[in-house]
Amino acid sequence: MATKSKTDESKAEEPEEEHIMTMEEPLEPEPTIDDLPGVGPATAEKLREAGFEELLAVAVMSAGDLAEQAELGEAVAGKIIAAAKKMANIGGFVSGAALLERRREVMKLSSMVQSIDDLMAGGFETQALVEVYGEFGSGKTQIGHQLAVNCTMSIEEGGLDGDVFYIDTEDTFRPERITQMARGRGLDPEAVLERIHVARAYNSAHQMLLAEEIKRMSKGRNIKMIIVDSLTSHYRAEYIGRGMLANRQQKLNRHLKDLKQLADVNNALVLVTNQVQSKPDAMWGDPTKPIGGHVLAHASTFRLYLRKAKGGRRIARLVDSPNLPDGECVYQVTEEGLRD
Repeated sequence: MATKSKTDESKAEEPEEEHIMTMEEPLEPEPTIDDLPGVGPATAEKLREAGFEELLAVAVMSAGDLAEQAELGEAVAGKIIAAAKKMANIGGFVSGAALLERRREVMKLSSMVQSIDDLMAGGFETQALVEVYGEFGSGKTQIGHQLAVNCTMSIEEGGLDGDVFYIDTEDTFRPERITQMARGRGLDPEAVLERIHVARAYNSAHQMLLAEEIKRMSKGRNIKMIIVDSLTSHYRAEYIGRGMLANRQQKLNRHLKDLKQLADVNNALVLVTNQVQSKPDAMWGDPTKPIGGHVLAHASTFRLYLRKAKGGRRIARLVDSPNLPDGECVYQVTEEGLRD
């Protein structure tokens, strides 16, 4: 009887062991757009063709914009967005501690110039829109070229190990300059150029379409930087006079929202260069002011003002930041790139 009792006890323990094994099973995978209620294969394909690969990308859209880009009905788009917000868990408030943990995903791209990196507290942040403005010849395009090269470098070397999309509005992108800078960092110029994708924007509407095209091309690519050089050139030329100012600012605001969305969804850095204008009636201070007004000022996470100095030097001044103090640094533009 004692032997039977022990056998029965060992059999009784077996289900408990099975239960423990079940508790250790791996967690379910993250939901995708295919898991959205009411989204079938055809609708999911439309969303992907429009560049919406992740729930967050859908959740941050407006119903009208999603309907237009994915060729859906506005009511259907609204339901999809509501479901995406719920599944992506972005509809409510989060604690400061949770937000701090989320901020740990932010990466920093080094300029490889100590003075600039110190000014930016270690480098240029992803999930941010950085505006660089200054007069012609102040080095705006040079910073864009240098950061494009650095972005392709490994994370251990201070890069982001990602692809770069470059929207060129003034025909200033030069692959020869990329080659010089790549060699200056000991990189293979051809390998660097393969990871930089350039498109020429011929007007403001084309410029905005190219931002949407980046969304579609993001599939299967590790996009870590988007450069627009320059942001306001076409808007400034096409919308002339106070009568067209409201329309210009509205379209510019829409373009900036699209760029910021690309930064958030891809954990990427957006760098825009900006032209300036002079105020002849300014009695004191620097008469140079950036184009774009308050719309651009509010949209930019960081603003850098560049100006020339003696001896081929450049001065970069941080004029706006959510968490860094104002300051200046001095650097040089050499044949091999930016240097202290």
